[in-house]
Amino acid sequence: MLSKRKLLELVQGKYVDGWDDPRMPTISGLRRRGDTPEAIRAFCATIGVNKFNSIVDLVVLENAVRDHLNRTALRRMTVLRPLKVVITNYPQGQQELLEAVNNPEDPAAGSRQVPFSREIFIEQEDFMEEPPKKFFRLAPGREVRLRYAYFITCQEVIKDAGGTVVELRCTYDPATRGGDAPDGRKVKATLHWVSAPHAFEAQVRLYETLFTERDPGAVAEGHDYKENLNPVSLQVIQGCKLEPSLREAIAGDRFQFERLGYFCVDNRDSLPGRPVFNRTVTLKDTWAKVAQKNP
Repeated sequence: MLSKRKLLELVQGKYVDGWDDPRMPTISGLRRRGDTPEAIRAFCATIGVNKFNSIVDLVVLENAVRDHLNRTALRRMTVLRPLKVVITNYPQGQQELLEAVNNPEDPAAGSRQVPFSREIFIEQEDFMEEPPKKFFRLAPGREVRLRYAYFITCQEVIKDAGGTVVELRCTYDPATRGGDAPDGRKVKATLHWVSAPHAFEAQVRLYETLFTERDPGAVAEGHDYKENLNPVSLQVIQGCKLEPSLREAIAGDRFQFERLGYFCVDNRDSLPGRPVFNRTVTLKDTWAKVAQKNP
């Protein structure tokens, strides 16, 4: 939606957080969300110029952003909803540095070292106690790969008084350092992770489409276009665990959080040593899922 009158209504009605809200189709909003100038120019070149009113699918812009950031954004590991994992046979007090690629699309980006220790965090959604048939991530008795690290196997599940899983006890195979097994055995999933004693906490904001309809202005008589506002267009997640190199990120820096999407350091709310991250775009187009829920 590009109608200035309607966008003004959204701002004045506080449906969004100002003209530079990352959900707004304004230059300041796109900048704050993390869209790059190169991606916006590529988007403009793709759609061309029309002499009549038309609708351009948002996925065209998102794909332009993905294409540029895939080639330029540094990779980092971040856990949004952490689940603690204790590797019981890893030596107490031991820590090591593992080599991690900064961008596989750009060899000149080099690599970095990420710390590994006995206690790590993985995503809550990467574990299921009773996994369905096509769930290949971590489960009791199952072995998976930790990105850049080792194979681990879940041995025990720790729950709180309410039955919620709060910790996993796993073992690791020290021969699989770097992520491959010398005996050639394969695993079906690779998980990202963050070392617990080295991680720092930050706020991460997940942005979705502002509206639930492809053409939010096309409403039936007697209805308001604001009825199509997406109630979950913004999710603010506190207590995310980030690898230590991200602590010094500055406003405007862009990264790919491995397996999660592309993110940008917010240029308004971030502080030195305390960055706030906005999701620019997911790794894949999620609009199809939205459309299925809102036919």
